[in-house]
This record gives sequence, structure tokens and C-alpha cells, in this order.
Amino acid sequence: MGQITNHWKTIVAAAFVAVSLTACGTASDGGSSKADNYPEKPLIITAPSGAGGGWDKTARSVTKILGETKLVEQTMTVENKPGGGGTVFLAEYVAKDNDDPYKLFVSSPPILINNLKKEGNSPYGYKDVTPLAQITKDFGAIAVSADSKYNDLQALIDDIKADPTKVTLAGGSAPGSMDHLISVLPAFKSGIDPKTIKYLSYDGGGEAIAALLGNNADAIGTDISSLGSYLKAGKIKILAVTSSERMDGDFKDVPTLMELGLDTEFTIWRGVFGPKGMTEEQILFWDETFKTLSENETWKKELTANDWASEYKNSADFKKFLDEQEADVQELLTALSMQK
Repeated sequence: MGQITNHWKTIVAAAFVAVSLTACGTASDGGSSKADNYPEKPLIITAPSGAGGGWDKTARSVTKILGETKLVEQTMTVENKPGGGGTVFLAEYVAKDNDDPYKLFVSSPPILINNLKKEGNSPYGYKDVTPLAQITKDFGAIAVSADSKYNDLQALIDDIKADPTKVTLAGGSAPGSMDHLISVLPAFKSGIDPKTIKYLSYDGGGEAIAALLGNNADAIGTDISSLGSYLKAGKIKILAVTSSERMDGDFKDVPTLMELGLDTEFTIWRGVFGPKGMTEEQILFWDETFKTLSENETWKKELTANDWASEYKNSADFKKFLDEQEADVQELLTALSMQK
């Protein structure tokens, strides 16, 4: 169990920000002409989920700030393509857009998890595309509706332990994927077999929250950044966050799992990906653009507004990180009997 704890601590997730940028207006005279000319036409950034939730918000924030700061001068359009927690989109993307550098997408740990899990898995993963940049990190959270009988995490866990069939958890991704892992993590760390827990999956965090507010679920596991507006509006209570330390601002009163006696955490990374066939010059463009974005004050304000933390890695470092996390995710899924 101790080894599993360590792997949860290192797994990050999440999910990715997706956006494509372009044209950094001026390149040095000695720069590559190919890099200078890319991008020359509008870009499409896909959120592989429905509206609402982390992927959608990330894609829209990135495109907005890239446009406002003129880091990318071409038009950027965000598209939503829900289905299978991102697996439907990725299969189509690999098949049809392998050589189109004008179509980027946002992702997070599901691109690892979906490729490694047993049920509803994807034959494709991050090695079938080009990791361009990690740009944010987020954390998981367990939330209930404002009128829920649960006022603390232990009460929820006690009911699950008493009879798992009478408590419904929900999330915006398929069984065995990120929201599912976040949802069952507290109970799992409390000694409950995660396979006995009732979990409903939805295409995106927005739908999962709607299910919670509509009394179709007792609690949800999702990224905490997508819950801020609902917390401010008094529609939900957040029972716990998966960060190692308490967060600031609106979430300062939310206890961590560690505070509650569960020695575990879960970090959600988000990043941007492109097709496998991108050139070195195109990758370099994104390295320079995302690095500049990460240092921009307007972007930092956007991070604060969305309750995100900055975490930038360039393409090479991001790929190395994913190689390491793939091993951690594989071990975790094996421990949960969810590996393929």
C-alpha cells in the first residue's frame, strides 16, 4: 500500500491545455524560414469533451490569451468532441490528422490512463502524437451538492463502506480514467475495494456537475478548478482536495486528503498536443510561444481566475515526463486490477 501511495503522489495529471498558437510575429533574422512562416492559416484546438470541465476551459483560456497578447495572430477556433473520455477523438485524430499541424488538442492524464486500462481502453496514447507543452497543473476534489447530508469526507466514506451499492459517485470521464480514479481514491485509501464502488461516467465535468445538482449522484470526483463558480454560488460543498497542502482563495477552507489521514495526493497536469508528423521547426515555434505565454502577466491573471497553477514544460521535457508517468500509471492500474 505504501508503494501505491508514492505512485499517487507522483502521478500527475492532467490534463493538458490545448491550444495552438502561432505566429510569434517576429523571428530573428537568422531563424528558420519554415518556423517564421508557420502558422500561416487558422488553427483548430480541440477539447475532447463537452462544454464545461477542465479541457474545455483550458482550451478556451489558452486561445483567448494567445489572441489577446498577439502571441498567435491567426484565428484560433475551439471545438468540442466528446466521447469515451477522449478515446473517440484521439482515434479519429490519429487516423485523419496525423500530418496537419494546424489541428492541436488539449489533454491530461487520461491520454495515459485510457491507453493502459483494461475496460474501454484506447489503442492510442501520447506516443502516437506530439507532446508540445505542459502549461498548468490542477488538483482533484470530491464535491457534493449544497443540500447533501454529507458535510465531511469521512461520513461519505463510512456510507460507502457500509454499503457501496447505495452511494453513487460520478465524474466527467469513463470508468478507469482520471475522474474515476479521483472519485474512488479516498475510499481506496480507506481500505475499500474500488471495484465495489458505484461510479457513473459522463462526457465532461460539466455534465457530471449537472448530474450532481440534479440528484443523480451523491458525490463527484473532478478537477477542483472547475468547481469554483459552483462553490461561490452556494450550489456545492467540497469535502476534500488532492493537493499536498491547502489551497488559497476560495478553496482555503477545503481540507486535503492528507489532513484527513489519507496519505495520498493527485496532481492533474494539462498540456497541448499536436499530430505525430510535426516538423522540428513547428515544434520549436510552440516551444518558444508557450514559454513566452507562461511568463506573460495576462496569462498569469487567467491562471488565478481559473484557480490553476502554472507548470510549464517544453516539448522535450514534457515527453520525458510522460515517459516516467506512464510507468507510474501502469503500476497504479495494476494495483486496482484495471490494467489491460
